[in-house]
Amino acid sequence: MTASDPARFRPLQRLLAVSLALVLVSTGCSTPTPARPLEQQAGDYRYTLAHTRWLIDREMADNKVTGLSIALVDDQHVVWAEGFGHEDAESRQPATSQTPYRLGSIAKVLTATAAMQLAEQGRLDIDRPLSDALPGFSVRSRYDRGGDITPRNIMHHHSGLPSNYLRGMLTTDTPEPFTRLVSAVQDEYVAYPPDFIFSYSNLAVTLLGAAIERIAGQPYESHLAASLFEPLGMTQTRFDPKPALKVYDKHRPIEPLALRDLPSGGLVSTVDDMSRFMRWVFAEGRVGERELLGAGSLAEMLRPQNTQIPLDMGFRVGLGWLLSGIEIRNAGTVASHGGTLLDSHSMMVILPDHKLGVIVASNSASSQGVVKTIATEVLKLALEAKTGIRQPDPLPTAQDEVVLPREHLESYAAWYDSMVGLIRVDPGSNALDARVMGHTLQLKPRASGQFGLRYKLFGMIPVQVSAFDGIRVSRARVAGHNVLVGHFGDDTMLVGEQLRPTPVPQRLLDFVGEYEVVGQPLGIMPDRLALRLEDGMLVGECTFSQLPGFVLRVGLKPLSDSELLIQGLGTGKGETIIASNQGEERVLLFSGLELRKKLN
Repeated sequence: MTASDPARFRPLQRLLAVSLALVLVSTGCSTPTPARPLEQQAGDYRYTLAHTRWLIDREMADNKVTGLSIALVDDQHVVWAEGFGHEDAESRQPATSQTPYRLGSIAKVLTATAAMQLAEQGRLDIDRPLSDALPGFSVRSRYDRGGDITPRNIMHHHSGLPSNYLRGMLTTDTPEPFTRLVSAVQDEYVAYPPDFIFSYSNLAVTLLGAAIERIAGQPYESHLAASLFEPLGMTQTRFDPKPALKVYDKHRPIEPLALRDLPSGGLVSTVDDMSRFMRWVFAEGRVGERELLGAGSLAEMLRPQNTQIPLDMGFRVGLGWLLSGIEIRNAGTVASHGGTLLDSHSMMVILPDHKLGVIVASNSASSQGVVKTIATEVLKLALEAKTGIRQPDPLPTAQDEVVLPREHLESYAAWYDSMVGLIRVDPGSNALDARVMGHTLQLKPRASGQFGLRYKLFGMIPVQVSAFDGIRVSRARVAGHNVLVGHFGDDTMLVGEQLRPTPVPQRLLDFVGEYEVVGQPLGIMPDRLALRLEDGMLVGECTFSQLPGFVLRVGLKPLSDSELLIQGLGTGKGETIIASNQGEERVLLFSGLELRKKLN
């Protein structure tokens, strides 16, 4: 029922972003694709650069991106660093490799790096409870099982803490210090027991930043500057809640929102500076004769931390780094982190086995898919240029459709949760129809027992879309949960969980209706916020004027006549909503916010 961190939607973008593409006609780029050379000497990046420049021009034009910068690193050398478009369109100031950008959640990699530095110094034990390093931290739990919330499981997003603490997170005003979260969350519940499932948490990483600040004995930003930025020569890098930078939405200047949670998303830097960070990683933590972090600690950050967690399936994450989500085959480890804010987007990807890395950053709200596409493609070409490893051709999509008995299809009929909200699955004609975010997908049965995807244009006409090629969905039972599994080539990931309606106490029926946020300038405000009863299940729903066409819907499970749980598995789920009577008013309390029911 609230705005969630955009990162939670990334794993399903390949499934759902296509919806808009089907009804839009892309103008494309009239410039022909650069010709691939018949032969290419090792280390010759000319074609890599030519093709990527062509791709950047096309992507920026198609997505109305105002400014973008890129840096490509080969071990200790910057192969290429360049800006495109404008840093400031009004003054016609061009973007360069020294243009500063809001890099958002790439901050998490640097926060994890700072934590590992303190661990090497014996000042932080990443496997001890966070409360050891952050006295005063506590949070409520309904779970008897599970271990402690530790810096380690915070860094690989298995702490079980809620995704965000929304009160004061985004604002048009000056945000309060992020360290106040330590006391603010004491009455909040964990979403899961630790080490149960990957659940991306800005809140958890921000609390780790508070621990770093306490141990260092100086402000978090000052400690990062002294321990990392200054030794690496990252002179344009800082943490800033609301930097004085120009940002755009489809070439229109917009007002940036201030972000409280600096350790998880407040990084400001240039691609030049971030190329220094990647080169330092490839140098195994050394700057000249000085070691800022040991090679063993860097290797641990790039090691999968969650291989023993069944619900994570094939998704892998290190400490600070994500190890799934960017598909570059035959490259060994692919480590990445993106940065997603409402006004800016970025993507950093490294191939540590080959010492190749790229950072792409943009000042435009419309560039989220752009930065990922460019970063992925340039690294594929750079890998080929350096090593001769070329990406395999896509496997042909087998047309192995089958007809299932009606009763078999009907067994799938249910509500399912997903990382983009509720999905309603119902049997159709020789297929399943899945309604999500106002769109309808057709799930067509295959002989493999999986389902292929088609988009239903206008909700009626099944259309095969190339972006769905190679994507399959199946149902499975994992760790006691009935789940939908997404198959992406060789990778698998949790798509959603089957939900079952729970009897709704009579008192909670009085809370069904439209709501408004009380007295809290969020920065991003829902223009519609509601609690509904549908098919015997309570459903929270909200829309945002800043995100046209986006409808967030979540299923809610009553725990009592005053507590509701956001149903599902993964990021943003398992969190608690309190239903409270305040005089004659009905109020829902969630993540520090008060949501008041509107009068009829």
